[in-house]
Amino acid sequence: MALYISYSTPTASVSCSTASQNSTISAPSLLKNLKFPRFWPWQKVKIGPMSVSPMGFGTWAWGNQLLWGYQESMDSELQQIFNLAVENGINLFDTADSYGTGKLNGQSEKLLGKFIREYQGNKQLGDNIVIATKFAAYPWRLTPNQFVDACKSSLDRVQLEQIGIGQLHWSTANYAPLQERALWDGLVAMYDKGLVRAVGVSNYGPKQLVKIHDYLKAQGVPLCSAQVQFSLLSMGKDQIEIKNICDSLGIRVISYSPLGLGMLTGKYTPSNLPNGPRGFLFRQILPGLQPLLNSLKEIAQKRRKTVSQVAINWCICKGTIPIPGVKSIKQAEENLGALGWQLSSDELLELDYAALESPTKMVQNIFQTRNIDDELILMAFTTDKIRKEREALFVERHV
Repeated sequence: MALYISYSTPTASVSCSTASQNSTISAPSLLKNLKFPRFWPWQKVKIGPMSVSPMGFGTWAWGNQLLWGYQESMDSELQQIFNLAVENGINLFDTADSYGTGKLNGQSEKLLGKFIREYQGNKQLGDNIVIATKFAAYPWRLTPNQFVDACKSSLDRVQLEQIGIGQLHWSTANYAPLQERALWDGLVAMYDKGLVRAVGVSNYGPKQLVKIHDYLKAQGVPLCSAQVQFSLLSMGKDQIEIKNICDSLGIRVISYSPLGLGMLTGKYTPSNLPNGPRGFLFRQILPGLQPLLNSLKEIAQKRRKTVSQVAINWCICKGTIPIPGVKSIKQAEENLGALGWQLSSDELLELDYAALESPTKMVQNIFQTRNIDDELILMAFTTDKIRKEREALFVERHV
């Protein structure tokens, strides 16, 4: 007798055949409660000494009131999102010491620490969680010790003895080259002191990426990750060059904004824009995205997936670790649907072509250090008057 199992996560059906008879047995009778994992253990990805899920979750929205409308009343659902992610094999969570607006600065790290402590599921899953946090290159962080102190403050907020990946949030090479070297030495010091298991960078351009890799290597510290804006909406010369450099040097690319702040979800149109600063940016870019969105929708329909899942899967197929943001159970469940399957080579080529043909793209922050990060700029404005002026500046910089 031959046994054939066909499945589509999370249920299964079994059919048994013999030379004399064929019968079909439904999953509930034989395989009740059988659930297949979102991905298999051998599909995990190495970052330095750690093995992480092929997709992580970003937590920029956890504490950001200006751009993402965070309220402390959301914490209960965020805890559920965290638990759902961990139970489905996600063990990489990206944050930053600057995530959180105003008095909520550092809120994202605090919430992650709280959720880890209060997680009541499988202990092994909880123990394998990797926190990747970014340390801001604030102008008052001028010495290696001050950068180490920033790392210690993050450890206090998450209440852990060691951070998985400590990342320099952006480069200061364009406007404060002496500070840049001090920050590099700070990464070395926090690694040598055992405060972090691995070090990485964020928002680095190709040239500066090679420089910091070589500098850290000379100090005996491997550069394990480079976090960049990498999506179908940001494909360009720099992104391709950075990916090639990372592949050649053994640096893992972490893709932030894999959904282009939501533009690649298929949920928005020029006549249906999100509120706040994102609406200004979307108004400039969405009109030229129709060919790309059409390709995404066509593939999603054939695959019985959503547009978001196809866009995230594209990042995975490109050999990066996407970290889509989540602030609702619905978003988390949808993002998890990007795992467990792969786009075909023909589908990848179709999407690559559509992305390259798009007339407008997300402007990169990489190596534009005088601009820091969109997220850091946006969260800094508190009054209505200043916010409106800065929103206009934000749009101007992205056109």
